[in-house]
Amino acid sequence: MTASAASGSLLRQRGFAIYLGARTLSRFASQIGAVAVGWQVYDMTSSAFALGMIGLVQFIPTALLVFVAGHAVDRFDRKRVVQLCQIAEGLTAVFLAAGTYGGWLTVSQIFIAMTVVGIATSFESPAMAALLPSVVPDGTLQRATATSTGFAQLAMITGPALGGFAYAFAPGLPYVMMAAFWLAGSVLMPLVAVTRPVAVEPSSEIDDLYSGLRFVRSNPAILGTISLDLFAVLLGGATALLPIYARDILHTGPWGLGLLRAAPAIGALAMTIVLARWSIERRVGLRMFQAVIVFGVATIVFALSWWLWLSVAALVIMGAADTVSVVIRFSLVQLATPDNMRGRVGAVNFLFINASNQLGQFESGVTAALFGAMPAAVLGGVGTVLVALLWMRLFPTLRKVERLE
Repeated sequence: MTASAASGSLLRQRGFAIYLGARTLSRFASQIGAVAVGWQVYDMTSSAFALGMIGLVQFIPTALLVFVAGHAVDRFDRKRVVQLCQIAEGLTAVFLAAGTYGGWLTVSQIFIAMTVVGIATSFESPAMAALLPSVVPDGTLQRATATSTGFAQLAMITGPALGGFAYAFAPGLPYVMMAAFWLAGSVLMPLVAVTRPVAVEPSSEIDDLYSGLRFVRSNPAILGTISLDLFAVLLGGATALLPIYARDILHTGPWGLGLLRAAPAIGALAMTIVLARWSIERRVGLRMFQAVIVFGVATIVFALSWWLWLSVAALVIMGAADTVSVVIRFSLVQLATPDNMRGRVGAVNFLFINASNQLGQFESGVTAALFGAMPAAVLGGVGTVLVALLWMRLFPTLRKVERLE
């Protein structure tokens, strides 16, 4: 059976198809929100620091709740955890829509709303990740991860474009769309069929909250993988500066911002198709390091570009390189983690990697406010390359990982 045929057979499984639907709807909402909130805040403040604050207010609750979230995901019904989070996110989007249409929404209220989204995401992301191995058959996790990543990239391609055009039509419209997507996902979530339910053993020991962190620290390959992406994403957060590039450097509007936001996802989707046909069979650890280096170089090219076409091309390459890293990282972490610990390990993974997007957004905003957008983005790209080279020496075990499954 070819990889593409295998992916098709996975999509014919009702539980996996519904899981993909709920996850993709959530991704749509997040991507639409990234464009709408970024443009609205920058339009209201013209401040790079304010753009960075959007990431910080989402990162802080994740950092504070990481161990509680992981423990909850391993102790309660993961489908119910995701559903409650999506409902909270949908209601927050309703608040943003009402405030925008009513004309009373302030920047402080936007920050509060994004804090609520950050709290919900800190529980939703590890719960979603922990669910996937229980939804698909044994031996199909790498293909399921690639398929899930492909659908996420579709949302990341069309979501920013939808958000940009919707904002240009009416600033409150993107938030209405976000609410619809999140609430629709919450309706689908209870319908996901879990093939291997997790045996929950209630525990009242506070020390159990930190077992995920101890597990990560005891596994050099997982620690190296997570920390590599932490610093790479933290330093390579040039996408946080896209509103500045769109308006002040490339001289385009919300539609151009939507195009720039979609460009990494276009590259990621193309790479997903490639990986579905020709999966990475050998030297996967080295391939991940190479992908991070390519990501850093493309970031430097984007940072120095004054032309829209070159900026889009650099972002496409960034998305393709990042997808290679994501597929390897996710599969490696999930396969090396016992099912009854996937929530806690996934929460640590989310804090180190996914949440570093928000902290990286803050870092990019601060450095852009101090040095300017272009120097900040160049420094981030150079830092990403240096981190990849350093980690190759610090984690030789990870560099020598040969296969995923």
